[in-house]
Amino acid sequence: MAGGITQTEYWNGEVGTRWARNQAVLDAMFVPLTEALFARTHLAPSDTVLDIGCGAGATTLEAARRVGPGGGVTGADISAPLLAVARDRAAAEVARTAPIRFVEADVGTADLGPFDGILSRFGVMFFPDSAGAFANIRRMLKPGGRLTFLCWRTLPENHWVSVPRDAVLPLLPEPPPPPQPDTPGPFRFADPDPLVALLRAAGFAGVTCDALDRDIVVGQGETDAAATAAATHVSLNLGPSSHLVREAAPDLRARAEAAVAAALARHAAGGAVRLRAACWLVQAG
Repeated sequence: MAGGITQTEYWNGEVGTRWARNQAVLDAMFVPLTEALFARTHLAPSDTVLDIGCGAGATTLEAARRVGPGGGVTGADISAPLLAVARDRAAAEVARTAPIRFVEADVGTADLGPFDGILSRFGVMFFPDSAGAFANIRRMLKPGGRLTFLCWRTLPENHWVSVPRDAVLPLLPEPPPPPQPDTPGPFRFADPDPLVALLRAAGFAGVTCDALDRDIVVGQGETDAAATAAATHVSLNLGPSSHLVREAAPDLRARAEAAVAAALARHAAGGAVRLRAACWLVQAG
């Protein structure tokens, strides 16, 4: 983390508040990926489910709809601002879903189980100790249960990140340092081999790691110009490269915004900016 802050501090600070404020935008953007995740979870009525890094609750709510009133779903996250949004959303659906509980907890060390199924949409890449976290997750899984999650492949394969990033980098006084190996971050498991080895060492069997590519809508509007403006906002305020200009001087911020808008405009059509997202869809039991 920049400045030496912990993941808990990061997601309970300004970033967590900003993501909570923009949860509807993020949920809409990730719909194709969420659908692919749930197509593989095979949740059954009455299952108990853990959602790791549940954020503002979209995946927790979807799990609760699928297992129905006879099941139970736990959404766990370290971000209080995001959990506050999740609880508000769940309160409006409680009559139509499984019972839901949201807990502010680090799944890497917490004891929350046992569960029939455990899932995560981009929530497993941020543990300080991945080996210990996956071993703890395995202990919370009932015999015969499955862990199913999404994590990002390489940055260059994820055009929704690389297109705006490549537009900003030439404007920076110096390039950002590369991330240290095996440190928390969105592209931590871009190489699947160490990830598969981690899961097997944690006691998981039947590990599969399948490439998943989807075009996602990064911004939309009544016109292509409006869609480009919306996509520029997402890229500079919510995307993985937003830290590059978050605290930049106003002139650099303005130049970055213009450069990103020009790059994204080339991908606008029909009132939407669509760019490729590249993930691993991982399952283990």
